[in-house]
Amino acid sequence: MKLSVLALDYDGTIARGDALDPGVRTAIAAARTRGVTVLLVTGRLLGDLRRVTGGLHFVDAVVAENGAVLHYPDSGYTRMLAPAVSAALVAELERIGLPFGAGECLVDADAREAPRLLDAIRRLELPLVLVFNGGRVMVLPQGVSKATGLQAALATLRLSPRNCVAIGDAENDHELLRAAEVGVAVEWGSAALTRAADIVVRGSGPWAVASFLDPIVRSGRLPVPDRSRRSLLLGYTEDGREFSLAIRGRNVLITGDAKTGKSWVAGLLAEQLILNGYCLAIIDPEGDYRALEALPGVTMLGGDDPPPTLRELSRALRYPDRSVVIDLSKRAHEQKVQRVRALLPALNALRRRTGLPHRIVIDEAHYYLHGADALQLLDLEENGYSLVTYWASRLPKSFLDAIDVMIVTSATNQAEVDALRECCAMGDADPEQWSLLTRLGPTQAVALPVTEEAQGALRLFRVGRRLTPHVRHREKYVDVPVAEYQAFVFSVNGRAPFRRIRTLREFVAALDGMPAGEPEPYVRRGDFSRWIGDVFGDRVLAAELRALEDRHRQTPLAETIPDIAAAIRARYELGDDHGCS
Repeated sequence: MKLSVLALDYDGTIARGDALDPGVRTAIAAARTRGVTVLLVTGRLLGDLRRVTGGLHFVDAVVAENGAVLHYPDSGYTRMLAPAVSAALVAELERIGLPFGAGECLVDADAREAPRLLDAIRRLELPLVLVFNGGRVMVLPQGVSKATGLQAALATLRLSPRNCVAIGDAENDHELLRAAEVGVAVEWGSAALTRAADIVVRGSGPWAVASFLDPIVRSGRLPVPDRSRRSLLLGYTEDGREFSLAIRGRNVLITGDAKTGKSWVAGLLAEQLILNGYCLAIIDPEGDYRALEALPGVTMLGGDDPPPTLRELSRALRYPDRSVVIDLSKRAHEQKVQRVRALLPALNALRRRTGLPHRIVIDEAHYYLHGADALQLLDLEENGYSLVTYWASRLPKSFLDAIDVMIVTSATNQAEVDALRECCAMGDADPEQWSLLTRLGPTQAVALPVTEEAQGALRLFRVGRRLTPHVRHREKYVDVPVAEYQAFVFSVNGRAPFRRIRTLREFVAALDGMPAGEPEPYVRRGDFSRWIGDVFGDRVLAAELRALEDRHRQTPLAETIPDIAAAIRARYELGDDHGCS
C-alpha cells in the first residue's frame, strides 16, 4: 500500500541529547518532497521541542505531550486534545516538594517519583494515569496517548493510519505503533517494544532510522512487516483451529462453481477490512454486497440510481474511513462492462495519488478482465485487488501470476482445477489430492498452496459467519427465471396438474394463494429451505426457512406459510407494489 504518513517519536528514536540526527532530517525532507506527511509524536512539551529543534517547520504537524497537544507549524494553530493540568495536583506536588515540570495537559517527573505521584493522585481522587517513558514518568488524563493524538492529527489532515509508518523506542510508544499500519521499533530502545513491533530497525542510534527511511521513501510504499498483527478470520480448520489471513496489500482470488459461496467469502473479508478501518471500493455487478451499507462509513452508489460518475466516485472516497459499494445490478450486461472499464482506471489513478481505496474488489471478474487489454485495467504495482470469479482461467496470466492468496469454494470443472494447479506451480502434484476441490460442502472452502497461511498445502476450512447478511443476486432472482430443471414443482397429492415455479416473485405469490393445508407436505419435508439453498445458494435465508420448518414439525402453526413468505419478501425486498399481497 501507499506510504502517506510517517509518525516519528523524537527522543531516543531520531534524536539524542536533544539533537535531531542530521541524516534523519534529510530523510524527512526527502519524504515531504515526495508528498509524504511527516508528524513528530512525542512526550515533549511543545515549547521545549521548539527550543531543542530550532523550529518545527521541518515537519507537517506535531503531537506533543504524549498525545494531549496538536500543533501545525505552518499555520501556528495549536489545539489541546485533553483537559488542562489540574491546579489542585500542581499545588499538592509543590506542597510535598516533588520536583516536576508541567505543560498544558501533562505533568512530567523522574520515574523514581512514581509512588509519590500516584499517592497524590489517589488523595485528590483525580482521573489521571501514569505513563512511563524511559527514566521519566508522565501524568496524563485517562484515555490520552500518542495513538489518540495521531488519530486526531490524521483526521484533520484526511489521512489514514492504514497508510502510516510509526517509529518509536520506549514504553509510551506501544499505542502509537499499534495505531499505525506498520509499527517500527528501534533495536536500542525498549525490549518489550521491539517484541511487539512489526519491524525492528537494527543499529545503535538514530542514524539507523535514516538508513531505514531512505528506501521506503524512495519506493513510496509501506514496508512489508516481519510479522503481522492484524488478521482476517476466514473460518475454522477441521480440528477447530482458527484460519486467518494476515492483512497486507496482497492480491486475492476467490473462485469456485456458481452458487458455492464465493461472494459470501468476499463479503466476509470485506466487512472485516472495513471494520479494521480500511477503505474499499467494491464493484458489485449483481447486488450481492448491498448489506455492507449497514457498516459504518459505507456508501452505496448506483442501484436504483445511475452509476456514479468518476467525479462522484472521487468525492465519495475523499475520506480515508469511507468505503463504497458500486451496485451495477440494474444495468444491462454491456453497460456493466463499459462502466467497469471506466471505473477501474479511475480507481487506479486515485489510489496512486491518495492511497485510497486500500482495496478494490471486483465480482464476476471474468466478464471484465479478459482480452488483450485487460491488464491495462489493473495496476499490479499497487496490488490490493480481490477478484471473484467462477472462471479463473479466463483472467490474464500476468494477474494470476501476481496472486498471493487463492481461496476456492468448489471446483468441479477439471479444466479450472488444472489451471489452479498451474497457478500454484503444482502441475505435477497428485491429482487425487486436488480432487478435494470437487468434494467441498456448502460451508467449506480451501486455501491453495500459493497462500502463505496454507503452509504449502491445500488447507481445508469451514467458512466463518458474517456480521452483515448476504443476499445472492437479489435483483436477478426476483424476476429472472431459473432453469427449467431447477423449478420448484407444486402438485396436488403428487399428481397432475403440476405448477412449475421459476422466480421468487412467483414462489411468494404461489404461497399466498395456496389453500390452507396444501403446503403441509412441503414444509414437513423441508422442500422450501432446500430449494432456496440448492438453487439460489442463499444459505442465510435457507437457514431461516429451515428453522420455520423445524418449528412447524414440532408444533404445526397456521402462520408458518405466511412467515415463510414474509421472510422471502424481507430478504429480497419484495413488497405489495410488486404484485405480492
